[in-house]
Amino acid sequence: MTVLVTGGAGYIGSHMIWELLDHGEDVVVLDNLVTGFEWAVPTQAKLVVGDISDQELVEDLIRQEKVDSIIHFAGSVVVPESLENPLKYYENNTAKSRSLIESAIKTKVKKFIFSSTAAVYGSPLTSGPIREDAILNPMSPYGSSKLMTEIMIRDAAKANDLAYVMLRYFNVAGCDLKGRTGQSTEGATHLIKVACETAAGKRSSMKVFGTDYDTLDGSCVRDFIHVSDLVNAHNVALNFLREGGRKFTANCGYSRGYTVFEVINAVKRVSQVDFKVINSERRSGDIPVLTANSHRLMSRLGWEPKYDDLDLIVSSALEWEKKLLQYRKTA
Repeated sequence: MTVLVTGGAGYIGSHMIWELLDHGEDVVVLDNLVTGFEWAVPTQAKLVVGDISDQELVEDLIRQEKVDSIIHFAGSVVVPESLENPLKYYENNTAKSRSLIESAIKTKVKKFIFSSTAAVYGSPLTSGPIREDAILNPMSPYGSSKLMTEIMIRDAAKANDLAYVMLRYFNVAGCDLKGRTGQSTEGATHLIKVACETAAGKRSSMKVFGTDYDTLDGSCVRDFIHVSDLVNAHNVALNFLREGGRKFTANCGYSRGYTVFEVINAVKRVSQVDFKVINSERRSGDIPVLTANSHRLMSRLGWEPKYDDLDLIVSSALEWEKKLLQYRKTA
């Protein structure tokens, strides 16, 4: 049987394809290529260019390719943009996901893995790594759009023969250690990506949004997970569903955080470049401290992270930036 990966031409999706191929899976990718890249999809996987809201296309694809599992990444992911254009996020992340869920049910796909986010929690009411049973109170349309999709999946699963896993990502970073794919989005807002672009000379400087938070050095604290560990968590989740698991929601992180300045210092240390950093005002929608309690994922599904090392995460991201620069010089 075949695994359908939506948004597979994007950053995390392309890593997921390689993870599945490395485990001998048959993979078909559906991506509209609005933000993804055709070259990011390995030739061993079949790429179909289209939108997840095109139910006729999706249902024909599922039947033709004998899809039995869907891993759903497609959507919009920039928190500040969601504050400026909320309806875009409710369209791309919520309304279109509803269409995809309905298509899965109509074609009797019984296994569904959803790419959710720590943004569903909003600002935690307690200190320390946040658990899955914490109050869900998103502070941005991005977080709300993802929470709405979680609710739809749960309700649809109760009424139909649909088993699911929902994984709430914290801060995904780094790139494939074999150099096969990486974060390639122009104008990306991910901290490590931005810092690595600055170290590589693609940006003249970078900004730190907020230096007066109640943290070790005044900057926000985030839990950074290597993208290869993240996609491995999806593979573990897929095996859980194949073995008869019915429903599961879990955090994906390392259960500890780094400040923005600690991350920037790591990029400077690994790259050996002392680039310019500008302190700026707080950014709307940002949460001071957000780290994951990932005990559930590890204890119940047996997931074991392999790349819990900030310098390794940074190093892989820097190597990918070098590769992109070389590609642009030869293109």
